Amino acid sequence: MNQEPSKSARRVFWIMDNCAAHRGQKELSRLRDHWPNAILLHTPLHASSLNLVEIYFSIEQRKVLTPNDFSSLYEPEQRLLAFQSHYERTASPFPWTLTRCGLQTLLTKIPGNRLAPAA
Repeated sequence: MNQEPSKSARRVFWIMDNCAAHRGQKELSRLRDHWPNAILLHTPLHASSLNLVEIYFSIEQRKVLTPNDFSSLYEPEQRLLAFQSHYERTASPFPWTLTRCGLQTLLTKIPGNRLAPAA
């Protein structure tokens, strides 16, 4: 947020899940105090499929960390690093279906006061 293009952007949208760490007015105020051009948008409560980080960690949990019968802390660290290398080699972009028109339609559903220009 302190570098271009975010620094000078009129609005920067942050899409977040509904984790307690970034919900509520206190969190919104804290972030807006630091970055007035930040607009927080939360994914729906039961939409973890929209959160690519959650998807990645769920794959790690199922394929790397289960069963968790490690003999030392070094072992899961090495498994996680090996999986990361493997995933970086084999992962491919997913087909994005949201169009500019579709995004505009979604944005019109957000209350106007949440999309007010940055101060």
